[in-house]
Amino acid sequence: MAYKFVDNYREQGARKKLVNLLKEERKIEDTNLLDAIGKVPRHYFFDETFWSQSYRDIAFPIGEGQTISQPYTVAYQTQLLHVSEGDKVLEIGTGSGYQTCVLLELGASVYTIERQEKLYHRAKLFLSKMGYHPNFFLGDGSKGIPEHAPYDKILVTAGAPFVPEIMLKQLRIGGTLVIPVGDEKSQKMITIIRVNENDYERIELDTFRFVPLVGDQAW
Repeated sequence: MAYKFVDNYREQGARKKLVNLLKEERKIEDTNLLDAIGKVPRHYFFDETFWSQSYRDIAFPIGEGQTISQPYTVAYQTQLLHVSEGDKVLEIGTGSGYQTCVLLELGASVYTIERQEKLYHRAKLFLSKMGYHPNFFLGDGSKGIPEHAPYDKILVTAGAPFVPEIMLKQLRIGGTLVIPVGDEKSQKMITIIRVNENDYERIELDTFRFVPLVGDQAW
């Protein structure tokens, strides 16, 4: 896939319209998050042939059976995390790297893991060219990255059949996990807050449809 790093008035205008849609129609209220989305050139993640689709509020295929998430989904999940500057965030499922960039724009220290080798290498090279430098890992994200735990926030960008216990144990006390849980057709967005060493608060929210989370602790 060939990228031209062009961010002209047309793309800037389209990005502003997307941010306004998320704010006015989708009711995303986090102004820091909206600012972050407004800074990430989403069209860079598309072949130039499909730039006209890049600021629509839709998911789009990126190869290897994966998608770049719908902007609303990115905003919805990220808003639930309540990311503060300096937060240590584990992202399960790098994919295109778009969500990763939004987290970085919020000032997070991001640890991101991808199981698809082609997507891992593509995102690692591409984000570096864009000037984004998260901590990249190749492997089974359903197990988290225990060697770098604990994390302030954990974000899972694929649908899981259950909440992996191993992932919960990687949360810092007071930390938040956001994960879609359900079957292969639809999932409920779940927010889990680690209250203390052994107790967790679980909140079940809206229904979404994600690609499946694959691994030892998933499908």
